[in-house]
Amino acid sequence: MKIAMVCSEANPFVKTGGLADVTYSLSKELVKMGEDVAIFVPFYSIIKAKNLPLKFLGSVDVELSWRKEIGNVLYLEHEGIKYYFIENQHYFERDHIYGYYDDGERFAFFTQAVIKAMMLVKFKPDIIHTHDWQPGMLFCCIRENKISYFDKSKFVLSIHNPAFQGFIQKISLWDLYNMPEYLYDNGTLEFKGQVSTLKAAIMYADKIITVSPTHRSELLTPEGSMGLDSVLQYREYDFTGYLNGIDYVEFNPSEDKYVSFPYGVNNFVSNKKKNKAELCERFNLKNKKAPLFSLVSRITWQKGMELVFPAVRELARRGANVVLLGSGEYDCEQEMERIRREFPDNIGIYIGYSNELAHKIYASSDFFLMPSLFEPCGLGQMIAQRYGSLPIVRRTGGLRDSVINYDGNNADTSNGFGFDNYSVFDMVQTCLYALDVYENHQDVYRKLVKNALTTDNSWLKSVKQYYALYKSLL
Repeated sequence: MKIAMVCSEANPFVKTGGLADVTYSLSKELVKMGEDVAIFVPFYSIIKAKNLPLKFLGSVDVELSWRKEIGNVLYLEHEGIKYYFIENQHYFERDHIYGYYDDGERFAFFTQAVIKAMMLVKFKPDIIHTHDWQPGMLFCCIRENKISYFDKSKFVLSIHNPAFQGFIQKISLWDLYNMPEYLYDNGTLEFKGQVSTLKAAIMYADKIITVSPTHRSELLTPEGSMGLDSVLQYREYDFTGYLNGIDYVEFNPSEDKYVSFPYGVNNFVSNKKKNKAELCERFNLKNKKAPLFSLVSRITWQKGMELVFPAVRELARRGANVVLLGSGEYDCEQEMERIRREFPDNIGIYIGYSNELAHKIYASSDFFLMPSLFEPCGLGQMIAQRYGSLPIVRRTGGLRDSVINYDGNNADTSNGFGFDNYSVFDMVQTCLYALDVYENHQDVYRKLVKNALTTDNSWLKSVKQYYALYKSLL
């Protein structure tokens, strides 16, 4: 099969979140199965700065009503994946990936440039797999413009984060996509009084995937859908949920180049302690033997920061250490700083992102905090398990599907701790329960760590599900 992934970010070249991990890891596994996979992604400044050995394949003209923009198509093969980068200085040579007033226009250009780029490079996909709202109008543009090149192509959409729905004004249908306004008037693209490019993808896709079975169920309810329930109920029988995996080459505690004392199932006790002592030294934490709780995350409301901060304070009061790495909302970052000033001997923070430091934190931690308000799949908890850092999660979305809560009676099977209600009380009590297990029941704690280390969060199972879905469409 020829499979085209169309996305706004993809490892190892540009990443702001789990989307980049999924597009890359899934593509890599499909290539291992013998499939022909191409990833189409914008050529951002952050990619340009890497000075990659790119090949220029040609240019495409994109008309956005009265505007005409040119997209250069650049090529690189990496680990068997064909990467096609869409270059346009006006839209993509900026300091950040997202967050601009004209994001709707930027990704309208990208979407239409990808369609023309596929024809330019003669990549005729059996499957076009788009991700989230950014290329959401691609299926609509192909279908409504009756582009014969794609007559045999089937369309698959993955919803990674339903909170972002790609809203543009009604007039933008013509202004950005040269599409007739009746597609809004007849309800096909109208959503909450605007056009939603995510809804467009849902309506035109042959199959729709979200990134865990539980999140699929949540998206079909008014409470858990960010308003998408009615749209997804309309497509319910074409909608499924597959739990993603993680890259077992990148995340491997026995061979991780960033980990000073590698370890596996047989030597995790001694070497995790050594890694913990090293990390404590880096953050000037006084008691290097204290239990270490960590968080590696975007610092936003979605990630449950209003639950994290009270729990961190209580853990620090009881002598535990906490290391937080991430960036995001200003108020949350400032609260992190305040907590560190209150407990300088117990709290370490790094505002920003460091891949090396993230690996060290996973390898050093005893527990990993992830009490998300919602979490479609989540990769942090899986990475934590891979490194024997027991996740403490709110059981929502993929967190429910991947973390087996220890309830005092299931040490043989559990690999973390969890709670259901989105409340400070439940978060704090769960953290204190985990702390008690660590301090007073080391035999149980080590059993849970061993369970986590041997949990299979690889892509092996997931990629078979994606492959079967692709084949069912052909």
